[in-house]
Order: sequence, then structure tokens, then C-alpha cells
Amino acid sequence: MNILEIILIGIGLSMDAVAVSMTNGMVYKNMTKGKELAMPIAFGLFQGGMPLLGYFAGSLFTVFISKYSGIITLIILGFIGGKMIKDSFNDDQNNNNNISLTYKVLLFQALATSIDAFAVGVSFCATGVDINFAAPIIAITTFICSFLAIIIGKRFGNILGSKAHMLGGIILIIIGIKAII
Repeated sequence: MNILEIILIGIGLSMDAVAVSMTNGMVYKNMTKGKELAMPIAFGLFQGGMPLLGYFAGSLFTVFISKYSGIITLIILGFIGGKMIKDSFNDDQNNNNNISLTYKVLLFQALATSIDAFAVGVSFCATGVDINFAAPIIAITTFICSFLAIIIGKRFGNILGSKAHMLGGIILIIIGIKAII
């Protein structure tokens, strides 16, 4: 897998974090600079760390799954992408009006938005992707996307919203289809 494909996976995986970052930027107008920086750092670390966990969990089953790696990748990325597209039609996920943005809430957001990356790590194991190369790229891509999303959220409101989920889902499905070709 080349660097462009890994960056595209990183962008696709970061769309949940982007939507949350944009929403946080829009909703929490008086967010401290510390939280504005902690948000993309947390999202990036979790998005980069979860593929590592998935990769090593997947390595336990490599003998069994390597034979079917393309199909497994399509199923995993297709499922995640399909879920993201489905979620793009649900406006309830952007309702954060009744909670305050604490570091604890931020960590839960980072965990919740990175669970999909665990499955991607399993698919990386199945296809032999160099996880030591891919995980930092995904982390950096997520950091950059989340950082920019906070700025967009603060300045322009909820411009992308569900479109971010849809775009991320489409990217993951396309990469899943490419795995079987």
C-alpha cells in the first residue's frame, strides 16, 4: 500500500473526528487554547494507536485470514464506510448542547471516533501493510484534519456536518473495493 492510499485511509478514518471537532468548535465558543490543541492531539493519537492494536490482535489470526485478505478488507472497510454513510443521514450525533467540553469528554470522543481504526488495523495485518509506517501517517492526517475542522467549526458553523461522514464512508468503500481488484 502506498503513502497516498494510507493518507486517504487516514482521511476516511478521521471524518468522525472531523465532524466532532467541527461540532465542538461550533458549540463550545469559549474553548480554551489548551483544549483546542488537546482535541486534535487526542484524536490523532487514538486514530494512530487503534490500528496498532488491531494489527497486533489481527496478527494472532494471520495464518487464517491472509488467504482471504482482499475479501476481509472489503468487508471491514465496506461495513465501516456503509455505517459512516448511514450515520451521515442522522442529525442527532451533532447534539452536544447539554454537556461541557472537559478533558474526560474529549478522551471519550477520541475513543469513540477511533474504534473503526481498530478494524482497519486488522485489515492491515491481513494485507501485510507496514503498520509502523501507516499508523503515524494516520495519526498525523487525523491531527491536521481535526485541527482544521475546529477552525472551520469556529468560523463557519456546521458547513460539512453529515457530508464529512459521507465522504469518509465513500473513501473507505472505494479502498475496500480496490483491495479485491
